[in-house]
Amino acid sequence: MADAKQPTPGPFEVSTVRELVELMDKFDLSEVDLNDGDQRIRLRRGKPAPSQALVPIPTVAHQPAHAPPGPTPAPAGKKLLEIKSELVGTFYAKSDPTKDDYVKVGSRVTPDTVVCKVEAMKIFNEITAKVGGTIAEICVKNADFVEFEQVLFRVDPS
Repeated sequence: MADAKQPTPGPFEVSTVRELVELMDKFDLSEVDLNDGDQRIRLRRGKPAPSQALVPIPTVAHQPAHAPPGPTPAPAGKKLLEIKSELVGTFYAKSDPTKDDYVKVGSRVTPDTVVCKVEAMKIFNEITAKVGGTIAEICVKNADFVEFEQVLFRVDPS
């Protein structure tokens, strides 16, 4: 009998969808989007995140001086712009462990300012502010895992 190769399952076959759902669960992914020629499948888990650029920030209790470094609270009641992750990966606040953070609370940014890097599949991707203003809040810690469109920073545009 001649070698008859089995066709590769397409993105809409039940077995492929099941495998994708299992991978999403195993790696805690919120979204998978695959294209194969003119075929496409997008799977999402959970509720979609709101896509508003301006959000009111509630009052946050003051962190004591001895608190470990981490996310910082923003001033209460201000309308702030959000800088979101453009991909899933590991957030890095600095280019090298011996260097200063790209930005800190109080740093002035322009749309072209590099505010962090996100590593995905061994590639370090620079994330630019895409807005102008002053960093009011840092929402993640260095080396945190971040999701697509997760808020990384909040910026006071005034």
